[in-house]
Amino acid sequence: MGPTASGKTAAALAIAREIPSEIISVDSALVYREMDIGTAKPTAEELASVPHHLIDIIEPTESYSVAQFSSDTIRLVAEISARGKLPLLVGGTMMYFKGLTDGLDDLPTADADVRARIDEEAARIGWPAMHDKLRTLDPPTADRLAPNDAQRINRALEIIELSGKPMSELLAKRAKTELPFELLSFALEPSDRAVLHARIATRFDQMLGLSDDQGLVAEVARLRARGDLNPTLPSMRCVGYRQAWDYLDGVIDRAALRETGIIATRQLAKRQLTWLRSMPARVVIDCLSPNVAGTMLDKLAETKK
Repeated sequence: MGPTASGKTAAALAIAREIPSEIISVDSALVYREMDIGTAKPTAEELASVPHHLIDIIEPTESYSVAQFSSDTIRLVAEISARGKLPLLVGGTMMYFKGLTDGLDDLPTADADVRARIDEEAARIGWPAMHDKLRTLDPPTADRLAPNDAQRINRALEIIELSGKPMSELLAKRAKTELPFELLSFALEPSDRAVLHARIATRFDQMLGLSDDQGLVAEVARLRARGDLNPTLPSMRCVGYRQAWDYLDGVIDRAALRETGIIATRQLAKRQLTWLRSMPARVVIDCLSPNVAGTMLDKLAETKK
């Protein structure tokens, strides 16, 4: 586990070179086909070097839930173990990890009409005002969401409308599920947040490339050309994609695309680190250390003893 740009993929591939393994992606963006650059999807060479799972499994028009992830992962762990290999769960979608380890909640499924109405209201009054509305209805959930976290604020308000109960109450009642396997959780966390921020900026610049004919902007332009996508879909709300969509709409210029994309990625990393701090069973490893994979292999060997 770890925030974006913490080196999770590189560490996992290094472990797989030492121990026969298969990688299960724990990433809510990597599930989408045709979304490669903005998601920092492993390269074709990396995907070929070690078997990967839960990557490129749905269209950008579709959705993938925590429940689906948990079910798929439990099945995959059994299949990989039966092949005599180590299942490596690798990613930064902490809600997937929490759903797997803490059990699933009884939240209502998404309703496109309700989400559309909430989006329309937000377009009139802004997401900070919607956040204030959420605070009156579900203070605990509002406290852990940023005022501009449109996707999660929308979901929280949708749950209230569909169930008549706040998300915080429903989450508190989630059923604990005993996993049929043992988890050893490593968390790649930076000893210096500024270094992680520099990595994020460098990686976003690499995603953008030198011109709009390449990189992230070109990828989003190709996705828009499909004709079946819109900015309210979960896929197009992914960090980087929603900023590139605004750029192609002429809402922001290229400099603002870079600035807002980097800021959004840093905010994502901050949320990921907050999630990690709520997971006391994790083994913390400095993602800025020179031999992250070696440290994890040593810890794994100690556990086996």
